[in-house]
Amino acid sequence: MAYRLISMSKPSFPPLFSSTNANSTRNCNSFSPSSILPLFNCKRRKKLRKKLSSPRVKPIASSTPRPLPSLDAIIHRDSLFRFISRTRCFLSHQPLHLISLSAAGKLHRELGFSRGRKPSRFAARHPLLLRIFPHPSPYGPPHLSFTPLMESLLSEEKSIFNASEEDRVTVIRKLLMISSGRRIPLAKLHHCRHVLGLPDDFRDRVRKYTDFFRVAVDPDGRHVLELIEWDPALAVSALERDCVADEHRVRRTFKFAIPHGKHLGLDEDDERRMNSLTTLPLISPYTVGSELKPWTVEAEKYRVGVIHEFLSLTVEKRAYIHHIVEFKEEFGLTRHTYHMLLKQPRAFYLAGTEMNWAVFLRDAYNKDGTLIEKGPLVLFEEKLRRYALMKEGEEEVELGVAGAIRV
Repeated sequence: MAYRLISMSKPSFPPLFSSTNANSTRNCNSFSPSSILPLFNCKRRKKLRKKLSSPRVKPIASSTPRPLPSLDAIIHRDSLFRFISRTRCFLSHQPLHLISLSAAGKLHRELGFSRGRKPSRFAARHPLLLRIFPHPSPYGPPHLSFTPLMESLLSEEKSIFNASEEDRVTVIRKLLMISSGRRIPLAKLHHCRHVLGLPDDFRDRVRKYTDFFRVAVDPDGRHVLELIEWDPALAVSALERDCVADEHRVRRTFKFAIPHGKHLGLDEDDERRMNSLTTLPLISPYTVGSELKPWTVEAEKYRVGVIHEFLSLTVEKRAYIHHIVEFKEEFGLTRHTYHMLLKQPRAFYLAGTEMNWAVFLRDAYNKDGTLIEKGPLVLFEEKLRRYALMKEGEEEVELGVAGAIRV
């Protein structure tokens, strides 16, 4: 009798597959991480809230009220291919292009995998490019190495660097011309070599061009690359070339409004006319920026022009903030670089997290997030990413289709 009373007093729940539950199931697919906070106790809720507000994962404020998902997807793509890009760079400098798995597990920063995880799990995601085998065979400890396909891709990349060496020399010359003192430490150029499209051995290659460069040693022991000859033909920024082709578009790209009080009594037309006077001309990045007074509109125009020219010299017309800050002394940048770029939403687009955000040249990208002008290195990186996502056997299908297209 007691069992009957307990069973009769149980609350009745709606059916599992009712229309109400189906709607709630569809809504759960689009929940935000913060919506699960009430499901945890106070301690776990506080920990999760702190994690969501961390600069490592918190998105940066966009420079435009309308975000561009196509450019945000590029930042997400970089995080997905971080392991293969860093592993390629690290293993290419190792003898025989291999490393033991026991040693690789301690190099999570160098190889780009999550701390505490196994590198073998990440290597298994790219079977066409990475392999794990015993060395010395057949009963040695497991090692991580490149596949024959990856070795051929590295040879192809080296040939691209050799063919585009003169273009990269011109990029370095222009970069030295916009830097203060016309000199940059070689360590800073090595840090940004992938952004600028430089090979790993560029520090040895620049010594061949004695007519353009000179390698000096500072009192602190740093090796510094100095410019020997100033070329007036190279002292033309990409923005100046665009202004010749379409001056009206370039004038609308930048805006440096002069703050004024309401006592001036300006109407809308007069205010628009006054603001138009502060758009162009920008201070050329090939002038001496140290002669400008700091915290003035002219100095801000110069810094904006320098960053715009630096991004135009990169391979993908974008760079992360640590690449830009690397040349803080050479470009005369301040701590307010983020706020300065935030005021130019038509020229730059900011994406990423507060700890690591990137700057895009908006005019260099289409609406779908593809580069308008793709160089050989960009095409090679796209090819490498395609192979990184393939499984075993799929590369033969692609090679067969490519051969049929050539015929």
